[in-house]
Amino acid sequence: MTLSKKHRNGSVVLVGRPNVGKSTLFNRVTGSRRAIVSTEPGTTRDVLRAPVEWLTATFELVDTGGVFGASNDPLQEEVASIGLKALDNADVVVLVVDVIDGLLPADKDVAEKARRVGIPVVLAVNKVDNNRVEERVGEFHSLGINLVMPIAAEHGLGIGDLLDEVVSLLQGLGHHTQNLKSAKDHNDLSVAIVGRQNVGKSSLVNLLVHEERVLVSNLAGTTRDAIDTVIKWNKIRIRLIDTAGIRRPGKVAASGSVDEVSVTLAKQAMQRADVSVVMIDASGKIAKQDAVIAGEAERAGCGIVIAANKWDLVKTRGPDFAKEFDKDLRDALKFVEFAPIVHLSALTGARTPKLLEAVHKVSRARATHVSTGELNRFLEKVTKRHPPASPGRKEVKVQYGTQVGSKPPRFLIFTNTASRFHFSYERFLKNRLRETFNFIGTPIRLLVRARRVRSS
Repeated sequence: MTLSKKHRNGSVVLVGRPNVGKSTLFNRVTGSRRAIVSTEPGTTRDVLRAPVEWLTATFELVDTGGVFGASNDPLQEEVASIGLKALDNADVVVLVVDVIDGLLPADKDVAEKARRVGIPVVLAVNKVDNNRVEERVGEFHSLGINLVMPIAAEHGLGIGDLLDEVVSLLQGLGHHTQNLKSAKDHNDLSVAIVGRQNVGKSSLVNLLVHEERVLVSNLAGTTRDAIDTVIKWNKIRIRLIDTAGIRRPGKVAASGSVDEVSVTLAKQAMQRADVSVVMIDASGKIAKQDAVIAGEAERAGCGIVIAANKWDLVKTRGPDFAKEFDKDLRDALKFVEFAPIVHLSALTGARTPKLLEAVHKVSRARATHVSTGELNRFLEKVTKRHPPASPGRKEVKVQYGTQVGSKPPRFLIFTNTASRFHFSYERFLKNRLRETFNFIGTPIRLLVRARRVRSS
């Protein structure tokens, strides 16, 4: 069911030519570092969305790529197209201009397009941080926009006044207010789409959303920001987080600070995700970087599903190919052997429903809680058959255990003497826990403590 504009939170879209400070303003208002800020024009390519709460109102703030103006970005035309699509669903437009550069023809182009949409427009004149440049704000009145707000996004100057005007416009349009916390409670499942560059992450997001909300290109490094897109599947709200392709550290250092921040954002996306879909290019060789990315997901503690993409290119290789591929993949990604593998094609849509089923199953497993009684019966049975190794003279005995957390599952196990298990025994115990309690696709954390016996 689609909500009308009068029965949902409003959408406020930031537009402007490249490098006027839209991403800085987005980060300032949302209180995050989700948008990459750089002096390089055209840094923001995708449309970023985030909820914002100001006073009693909640609205969605949308950051677009530079819609008009000179840019060396080879994808500028596609960036502009996606930015203009965001305008079509906007309730209020905030046109950002740069007081240092002054009024440029590209600013006039953006203003004309915003007026054509027929919705309220607020002009945010950015970088007004001293009296000398404040005198230049007047020249922007020629754009014919009544609400002209001087701001300095980097320093936070004038942001409150700007938000006051935005909220007033939204309420004047009849948009209801909603507490931000209650809105977040409905986000049932957060899924990060991660992988090397150009393996099809954005194509998968676009397929699941059924519209081109994320820029797709064969040019490596297209996606730079971590982007949230919400879909509904079987009455479950799934927040998809498309991330930049994660490069090897050496390549990141050589490519500059923008790519370095992209990798950081991808890692942060995994840390806030319930499940990470690690995408692999099935038509090529399994790379060491695939294992590195899977390792980052395991360290983040999120559930993991491996998506072998581009299966349409390899399905004619014979009946045994799938088994051989999965075996090679398991060998390369041994430390995430617990993750289910789904063969799919983001191009044709083949088996993508299976991916969502696997994601849901992994998410539920990650939240499983084992009662103390069940856990100790399990430990007694398993350790009786396979006791832990004893590095010293004293025999190591597992006394009892309890689950101390979930998402991911965390278990505290007390022994008579050991404060840690050998890594091979820890792996054995985790595997038995997965088999017994169906912890599919989720990392497990084991904490071992030597129980101290008080002397009388």
